[in-house]
Amino acid sequence: WPAHYDGVMLQGFYWDSYDVSTWSKLTNEADELSKFFSLIWIPNSGKTSDFHYNQRKTMGYDPCFWLDHNSCWGTEAELRHMFKTFKDKGTGFIEDVVINHKNGLGSWANFAQESVVGTTTGKTYKVEWDNTHYSQICMTDEANRDPASGLVGKITGAADTGEDFNGFRDLDHTNPYVRQDVEAYLRWLKADFGYDSWRYDFVKGFAGSFVGNYNTASQPYLSVGEYWDGSYDKCKAWIEATGYNSTAFDFPM
Repeated sequence: WPAHYDGVMLQGFYWDSYDVSTWSKLTNEADELSKFFSLIWIPNSGKTSDFHYNQRKTMGYDPCFWLDHNSCWGTEAELRHMFKTFKDKGTGFIEDVVINHKNGLGSWANFAQESVVGTTTGKTYKVEWDNTHYSQICMTDEANRDPASGLVGKITGAADTGEDFNGFRDLDHTNPYVRQDVEAYLRWLKADFGYDSWRYDFVKGFAGSFVGNYNTASQPYLSVGEYWDGSYDKCKAWIEATGYNSTAFDFPM
């Protein structure tokens, strides 16, 4: 946590706020918002599978693309313009980092292979997935048991290090290639794209030590975990597990 920090964060969206939280509309409010807020937390800005295929809007907690940010909230160009507009006025942005789980591209576990050349850095950023042996998905994921997935008995990752998230594929953070992908993703978001802080979604789903490692690799200005629990001791234990490398929302309060 930055020493003597006196900033205030704004949550720049609410559930289904598709019409009022677009990048262009937030940009139009930059003069007012930048007077009062140091950081603005926005939804996961990556394109989802549903939006890719049929333009259906979701809140982004069904993440599919990590490096394509033409989403229901606006285009990548609009997002970059918003960052620059606010940055020039002294306000930064928090990305909603959803790395506990991932959605497939049109099926349960067909993860998108991605590679981009950074607009700012000129560096190549890649995320690559094992869509043959599914070694980057936890073997305890429901897709390994549900006949509807077409994947029963085919998922070869390690057991989950946290709570199971029923809905999308739980990523195996013990796998070095998963960690490599996450770190490439975060470095791109920060060094090239314009984010400076992370809000980690559903951190109950994987060991807190991994968040500590990811923050060491990406060096965010601020990190906060969504450890949604009423227990002070559990939230405290999660912060300790990160190596005191992240804050957490104070759900016990």
